[in-house]
Amino acid sequence: FRDGAHVITAPISELTIETVIRHMVGRRLDALFPKEDAVIGATVLEVHGLNRPGVFRDVSFQLHSGEILGLFGLVGAGRSEVARAIFGIDHGAIGKIRVGGTEVSIGSPADAMRHGIGFVPEDRHAQGLILGFPIAANVALPILPRLSRLGILDRGQENALATDYAERLQVKTPSIAQVASALSGGNQQKVVLAKWLATGPRVLILDEPTRGIDIGSKAEVHRAISHLATQGLAILLISSELPEILGMADRVLVMHEGRITGEFDRADATQENAMFAATGQRPLLPAHDLDPTVAGAVDGHP
Repeated sequence: FRDGAHVITAPISELTIETVIRHMVGRRLDALFPKEDAVIGATVLEVHGLNRPGVFRDVSFQLHSGEILGLFGLVGAGRSEVARAIFGIDHGAIGKIRVGGTEVSIGSPADAMRHGIGFVPEDRHAQGLILGFPIAANVALPILPRLSRLGILDRGQENALATDYAERLQVKTPSIAQVASALSGGNQQKVVLAKWLATGPRVLILDEPTRGIDIGSKAEVHRAISHLATQGLAILLISSELPEILGMADRVLVMHEGRITGEFDRADATQENAMFAATGQRPLLPAHDLDPTVAGAVDGHP
């Protein structure tokens, strides 16, 4: 079934994973990752020597406008912890962060937002939404001061903002007055995405953006992410789903035990290379193609 209508009935022996997905999504399997070509521009975010004792160490990378940078790793590799440190949620990390070439100090999410960084967390229910609030209120939450005058919220501006983003991201809802808890998982995730896009970020960190949503919704979220990159947004895509990383990222970083152990351009980002790096093994690339610091991390040297 798709959208309440019967699509296909067939013996299991005649079905492949690709066939099932194609009928569920209504498109070919490659449409699950609708990657558009984007112009990759100047460096927007630079992270250098980021360390948090016992969690991650010596994390360094650059992220450019129009780029989707994938960050992959197995459970416990430190992916989400790096993102939370950059956004100022978790404290105790030391290192340098530059936004637009200027070194910044980020001690809280409010600091990160002031510097043009948005963050879609991995747990949309506990961290991304207030489920009992309507769509409009959720979208407006990060920018309430902008929508208020003399401490009074302008409901007209709030509704116009939410309507605009709901249309852009194709949120399926009868009304922006609908409470978030009544939405499907995919539409809830679109509301979280809208909430952070409303802040006007230069950098958007997406932590497991399609976890727990159906395949059709995954394709829609991927399409939105790809379109945002074409508009010049710099995107850090964190995922434990390797096909998602390989299908959407222009460049891939791989973490193992708190360190970056692999960096691959899209052409070299294969399942084999990513999994080798994710388990601390040397990727299947010539030695001269590896960054010396990455090669050292893979070999177990400081």
